[in-house]
Amino acid sequence: MKTKTIVSLCVLTAFVGTVGLLQVPSISASNAKKQAIPKTAPKQSSDDRLGRLEQQVALLNEKLSLALEKIKLLELTRPASDEALGKQLLETEKKLQELQFGGAVRGVQKSRDEQLTEAVAKASPAVVSIVISKDVPQLEVVYSNPFGNDPFFKDFNIRVPSYRQKGVKRQKVGAGTGFVVTSSGYILTNKHVVLDEQASYTVLLNDGSQKAGKVVYRDSAMDIALLKIEGASYKHVALGNSDVLKLGQSVIAIGNALGEYNNSVSVGIISGLNRNLQAGGGGFVEQLKGVIQTDAAINPGNSGGPLLDINGTVIGVNVATVQGSSNISFSIPINKVKEITHSFFGKDL
Repeated sequence: MKTKTIVSLCVLTAFVGTVGLLQVPSISASNAKKQAIPKTAPKQSSDDRLGRLEQQVALLNEKLSLALEKIKLLELTRPASDEALGKQLLETEKKLQELQFGGAVRGVQKSRDEQLTEAVAKASPAVVSIVISKDVPQLEVVYSNPFGNDPFFKDFNIRVPSYRQKGVKRQKVGAGTGFVVTSSGYILTNKHVVLDEQASYTVLLNDGSQKAGKVVYRDSAMDIALLKIEGASYKHVALGNSDVLKLGQSVIAIGNALGEYNNSVSVGIISGLNRNLQAGGGGFVEQLKGVIQTDAAINPGNSGGPLLDINGTVIGVNVATVQGSSNISFSIPINKVKEITHSFFGKDL
């Protein structure tokens, strides 16, 4: 209130002083008698003075209006109270101390960690492990005469081991990763994960349940395939935009690392764009063009898993890694995959 009081007093003082300057000098009766003034002069003099007074009053009113506007501005910008002003000063001092000792940097880092954990929490329920099973021949060891039924060697008692099939057994022969792209249970993965038409595929969901997966599409040109599981209301990922990616951008990979550790998470950056290379494994060789390079750890078993941005949207499908390298892996840009899904579903996902 001190500021308002001082400003108000200054305005009032200036007003009184101005009025004092504008006061008309009084004329005593005795002096009036002594002065010989024509009858018409007082009327003319009074009119002139009245006119000047009106002009000066108008000017004074204008100045007063400006002064009142300034008071309003000061009222808007001043703190509500001395207590509020003191609190504001303390908060400013605290922020300066945080900047000096790195508190602001720690706040930014914490914010980034929160973004990463939120992105993983958003996408991981839709990431699945794909177990590849196949009928594998069961062999047993038998010992037999290497010379067959030759009578000459029948008494030498020579026996050598050999293997003989004793039926078949369905067992796990490989594993990969995929992610649900529709609530109706369509799953996107790599073609080389589900390449074997004689194998069966079991989908392990994030909640621990298992579903039989049916391969409904294998792309002829790109390492992309689609599986379908029965059911509805599945949690699914959002597909992002790989055309706006930048070098150094943070990314997250989720997958069934080494075929044993499902939904393993690794974090890295985009270390290269538009890479062209040849990749292969298990008798499958392919040319990869225009793929994303990342240093996020991608291991065997991660194939078909999502590469996420900081918002938890899919920007790529993990496809290959350089064995023995220090985290050099590759992912198919999601915009290339969108062309396939649009053709298959007849709409954008």
